[in-house]
Amino acid sequence: MSDSSELPKSEKEEEVTPEPEEQSDDSSEDEAAGDVDMDFMRNLFSSALGLSSAEKVLDELTLDGVARYINSGKCKNIICMVGAGISTSAGIPDFRSPETGLYANLQKYNLPYPEAIFQIDYFKKHPEPFFALARELYPGQFKPTICHYFMKMLKDKGILRRCYTQNIDTLERVAGLEGDDLIEAHGTFYTSHCVSFCCRKEYSLEWMKGVKIFSDDIPKCDKCSSLVKPDIVFFGENLPARFFTSMKMDFPRCDLLIVMGTSLQVQPFASLVSRVSKNCPRLLINMEKSGQVKPMMSLFGFGEGMDFDSDKAYRDVAHISTCDDGCLALADLLGWKAELEELVKKEHAKIDSQDAKEKASENKGATAKASSASAPPEPKAEE
Repeated sequence: MSDSSELPKSEKEEEVTPEPEEQSDDSSEDEAAGDVDMDFMRNLFSSALGLSSAEKVLDELTLDGVARYINSGKCKNIICMVGAGISTSAGIPDFRSPETGLYANLQKYNLPYPEAIFQIDYFKKHPEPFFALARELYPGQFKPTICHYFMKMLKDKGILRRCYTQNIDTLERVAGLEGDDLIEAHGTFYTSHCVSFCCRKEYSLEWMKGVKIFSDDIPKCDKCSSLVKPDIVFFGENLPARFFTSMKMDFPRCDLLIVMGTSLQVQPFASLVSRVSKNCPRLLINMEKSGQVKPMMSLFGFGEGMDFDSDKAYRDVAHISTCDDGCLALADLLGWKAELEELVKKEHAKIDSQDAKEKASENKGATAKASSASAPPEPKAEE
């Protein structure tokens, strides 16, 4: 994992989802760019003139302080920002970890460079490597983690405003978050579309998984025969317009930002931490501190990075652990631990039961098909 003190690298991917450049063919991109310009001027003048002021909301900058704040009843609009780290315990690797990351294990696909597997131009000419990798990562093979179900509990308790995810594994949906609860910033396997601009026919997760993805055939549109690609955002593609429109509504209203499993290195996702109000506490649960911006970069308007250690720190809390352990620790302090553990146990049992039924049905169908194929033809009746 790269050093958290480095500046965001807009051209590279950090998480299990492809980290695209900030693009949108919607007018919302222009509006978002205008917001960035305004942020630049505000940060520059307020810092230079000493006009910045903020109220300290947490009674102490610890996980206990965050738990007391949540239990106080003042916290009603929590936003979660999540990356690949929340899914690694489910068996899904991140991208850039040495030896275990996806990019470190792509040699078998004979790519010109690792990122090519998520380059849209390369995909259109050579789709085979992407679909080979997709078979290994496709939704339905993994269970949501404790962290996923913790976010589901926040929703059930009426205090989750939105989850902004960099991941494409759909585990947030499997855990019980619905479309309105989610901003899938880098797309999703949940739907697919024909790549032809003249067609753009939509296909479901069931179509891609059941009919195409696990065969040797490359998915082709049944209307125009062009390639069909899952709706994940490749390098060279636009971010969903909903990402830009929702962030402008959500982040000013946020009263607690929980960041989990991301190194906050790639824009535009990383910049979201600076869009909450100056009074909003920010909790990071990660294996290392991330999102910290050098003082000079903050002065010149590149976003207000996380400040965990300086004398001026007043709202940022870093809990260094796995995402699952951090969520369990927070749930314990909130008095929710037993409820969370029971939810995970119940939902995993439900998934196991459904998987067993599907496998039994598949085996039954395969047996019936084999029996039919091996049965001798019936003799024709004499006239």
